[in-house]
Amino acid sequence: MVSKGAIQVEGVSKIYSNGVVGLDNINLSIKPGEFVVVIGLSGAGKSTLLRALNRLHDVTAGTIKIDGDDITKASGKKLRNMRRNVAMIFQNYNLVKRSTVAKNVLSGRVGYYSTWRSAFGLFNKDDQNRAAKSLERVNLLDKYYTRARDLSGGQQQRVGIARALMQEPAVFLADEPVSGLDPKTTKLVMDDLKRLNDEDGLTVVANLHSVDLAMAYATRIVGLKAGKLVYDKPIGEVQEEDFTEIYAEAGDKK
Repeated sequence: MVSKGAIQVEGVSKIYSNGVVGLDNINLSIKPGEFVVVIGLSGAGKSTLLRALNRLHDVTAGTIKIDGDDITKASGKKLRNMRRNVAMIFQNYNLVKRSTVAKNVLSGRVGYYSTWRSAFGLFNKDDQNRAAKSLERVNLLDKYYTRARDLSGGQQQRVGIARALMQEPAVFLADEPVSGLDPKTTKLVMDDLKRLNDEDGLTVVANLHSVDLAMAYATRIVGLKAGKLVYDKPIGEVQEEDFTEIYAEAGDKK
């Protein structure tokens, strides 16, 4: 069985319409099943990189290949199928707060349905069962009929994980997934991501502000600074002092 979830970023740059450089000639190769944590100051390009990986952002130059297929040039059905393979959870959860947990989780399946069926929520029994199993994996099956607005922040993020699982992805992107959560809830969310990485072999790429979390969960740490890739080491080679330069502000004395 061929492992899936390989990512190849080659010469990727992103320049916004106002001239701001989001990414500057990024070259990065991620193997299937890695848990890569991207660190850096706010504005370093972490979110831009993640959003480029599933084509939420178009890049200005370069290519991004997922399992050998170039997502930067894909369109139509090809792009839709590739996006099914690259799930993402967000800092602000991106749930429909007035809808039930079940409906939010089932929305992760829309890529497998025609537009009219997904618009009317006409999900089959198999996918309803799949939604229940996804919620069970994040210990929220008892919230199946609860409205998303009635959940805590940590519970909402874990619903986001269950929704992403519905895509049956090979790559799992997490953009600041624990920002604003308390330490106990942070551990629950990160443990969920690590379990998917270990048990399902999913490639996980997560943006984190916390060096301690990066050290605890990553198999590899990548650092960005001003849109440039400035650090890339497997966890066994990472030293705490390595982070000084990554987090140094412009103009700081060395």
